[in-house]
Amino acid sequence: MTLTGDLLIGAAQVPATAGTMKALNPATGEYLEPEFAFGGVAEVDRALRLADEAFDSYSHTGLAERAAFLDLVADKLEAVKDELAARTSLETGLPAAQFEGETLRTAANFRKFATVVRQGRFLQAAVDPAQPSRQPAPRLDHRLQKVALGPVVIFGASNFPISYSVAGGDTASALAAGCPVVLKAHNAHPGSSEIQGRAIQQAVAEAGLHEGVFSLIRGAGNEIGEALVDHPLVRAVTFTGSEGGGMALYRRAQQRPDPIPVFTEMTSVNPTFVLPAALAARGAEIGAGLAQRAQYNVGQACLKPAVLLAVDGPGFAELRDAARAEVEKAAARTMLTPGIHDAYTGNVRRMQDSGAIRIGAGQAPIHAWDGQSLLYEVTGEQLLSQPALREEVFGPSVLLVRLTGLEQLQEAARVFRGQLSATVHAEVSDHAVAVQLLPILERRTGRIVFNAFSIPQEATSASVHTGPFPATSDSRFTSVGMSAIERFLRPVTYQNFPDELLPEPLREANPLHLWRLVDGELTRD
Repeated sequence: MTLTGDLLIGAAQVPATAGTMKALNPATGEYLEPEFAFGGVAEVDRALRLADEAFDSYSHTGLAERAAFLDLVADKLEAVKDELAARTSLETGLPAAQFEGETLRTAANFRKFATVVRQGRFLQAAVDPAQPSRQPAPRLDHRLQKVALGPVVIFGASNFPISYSVAGGDTASALAAGCPVVLKAHNAHPGSSEIQGRAIQQAVAEAGLHEGVFSLIRGAGNEIGEALVDHPLVRAVTFTGSEGGGMALYRRAQQRPDPIPVFTEMTSVNPTFVLPAALAARGAEIGAGLAQRAQYNVGQACLKPAVLLAVDGPGFAELRDAARAEVEKAAARTMLTPGIHDAYTGNVRRMQDSGAIRIGAGQAPIHAWDGQSLLYEVTGEQLLSQPALREEVFGPSVLLVRLTGLEQLQEAARVFRGQLSATVHAEVSDHAVAVQLLPILERRTGRIVFNAFSIPQEATSASVHTGPFPATSDSRFTSVGMSAIERFLRPVTYQNFPDELLPEPLREANPLHLWRLVDGELTRD
């Protein structure tokens, strides 16, 4: 595929109207060809008007047709796997093999959503038949299903340039729900974004769908983002990134004449709690495993286990030594962007200024934007008194917290803000302590991991990627897992309708053979 750098608005390739940019290879400092187009307010309006034109037809596609389209997107992504991985590697400094795997997982996610669509359970179809002889008053026929919200704006993320970007889970779940997508590509990986965008664009055309089902735009500064959130045709926004960026979009969306939901995934330190018997039995294993996972993607993962808490006692020294050994043998590796690197070094200084003591360091940086692996330690008293120690450090650092006892462990658990995940390592003899800890964690996270690590995460029907603020802006919804589709749906009741005018999933004969709640009973009859 020849990269043109154009915006992809519907079926069209649109040249620059507001300047251009080149991608940066952070490993070499070199800029990459070609130049990529920036658009402005006019391009935002064009893309969203097309999306709005597409909505009525796309949101009413049959389940089989929509599922086939999602499978086709997966086919297109797999077809460009090698090219996509090679370009993404150039734009990130990370190995191409990593992105081959990320492409395959992303394609698999589209196929999983195709299955969700075929099954139709996401519609949550319910039928309460008429009861004309009911006393003291008859009941009219009521039938309910979920319908798509409307055009959705998705902001691509920087840390996973495929699975959280143009073809990521937000796009897959929005398209599965029946929502056209306008994707704001992240400027850190424009070539990778174009390859993914063209794959989706081709699938839209081959499936015979309205061209407005998908558009990809790019812009400089805040103007393009503000124009997207402000546009009156947008019905929802998703964002993965910093708390500051996410909350700016969220607040702006609430100030519209017609406020819309903004589903953000923002910040998390994913605390790991090691209970005493587990510490004594497996301290070294846990310390080494956590340090290894904290360095995944050069620590640039929202699920990085960043903070480990344990009561000082048998096994703590072994845990510390094993974590230190893993950190010290780690090579410094290129971070995704100069801005992320600078933020990492600044946040490390913040930790040190708050009293964290460096007890281990990986190999020294060689290139300008290399991230050095670091290991710090603080006491429980320091963690409790210094809020900055509980803030995310996006990069390959780990903080060990040495606690004085189980009472302080519970106290420490209570001071964390909302998290995407929390982990507990425990032996059977620790279960009484775990029973007391778990309610504290349930209030603060959307996923609790037991005797494993917070990363990696599977995208399944039972998995979520959410948590109370500031992990996300709405902990009722997830951005990972099959239930992510629920963000883009709303309920509609059809009351006293003739059967031929009802949506197919609600008709009396149940022609799609869906599971439905009929008069309170789950059935396919």
